[in-house]
Amino acid sequence: MPDLGQFRPFRMIKRLVLLLLALVVGYFVYRYLYRYTFVRDNYLAGLVMIWLVTAYLTIPRVHRWLTKVYLPNYYIGRTRTGDGLLGDPVNLAFIGSKQQILTAMEGAGWVRADELSLRSGIKMVTKSISRQSYPNAPVSSLFLFGHKEDLAFQQAVGGTTSKRHHIRFWKCPDGWYLPGGAKAEWLAAATYDRKVGISTLTLQVTHKIEADIDVERDYVIESLHNGGAAMKVNVVKNFTNAYHDRNGGGDRIHTDGALPFITLTD
Repeated sequence: MPDLGQFRPFRMIKRLVLLLLALVVGYFVYRYLYRYTFVRDNYLAGLVMIWLVTAYLTIPRVHRWLTKVYLPNYYIGRTRTGDGLLGDPVNLAFIGSKQQILTAMEGAGWVRADELSLRSGIKMVTKSISRQSYPNAPVSSLFLFGHKEDLAFQQAVGGTTSKRHHIRFWKCPDGWYLPGGAKAEWLAAATYDRKVGISTLTLQVTHKIEADIDVERDYVIESLHNGGAAMKVNVVKNFTNAYHDRNGGGDRIHTDGALPFITLTD
């Protein structure tokens, strides 16, 4: 018997029902929050609750629904956030094994980031508030090829969690080629966190990145050279169009479109 859920009309009806259900639930939630805040004069607590519901429940779900409609589901050189928004650009390509990447990055002074979880998230918040160091602080998950990063590394700056170099790696699917026929085993996105702030697209607390992502791309290569990594670098200029845009946190980004291919050797 065929699965009715695979037919487009049934998928559309299912999404419509879920949307209507979400609108009904959202109406009653905001109605309660309004009464709690303004009728009972609980202004501070009520406004905080409204912000939390809006930033971490309502807006992310709206983005997930909308991005399924207007964003393509194929490789365009950009990662995706958990909410479906376009994230940091892919600006490095690697050829080598997982162990070679681990060895090269650790030899260059990079620290592998902890997995993002409730425990590591709370630890990062407390360390940020107390202005203490957290060298293994987690990074937010970005998605490529339909899954989050396979590896993530960082270098803390100034002994705090607000500033850091960081890079995410994704393993390319078997037999997959970049546009134009280029071959890579790993793709990576490297950016520099300059401070902690509020996302202009989701209102969530997040890291704000440096706009010139090419500087961080070149920094990764320089750190690998200084760390003594055995590698060859082939920079393909104009691999993507140079552009100015924003990432999933609403931060400005710009790049010259070059993509370095780094081949790690034993």
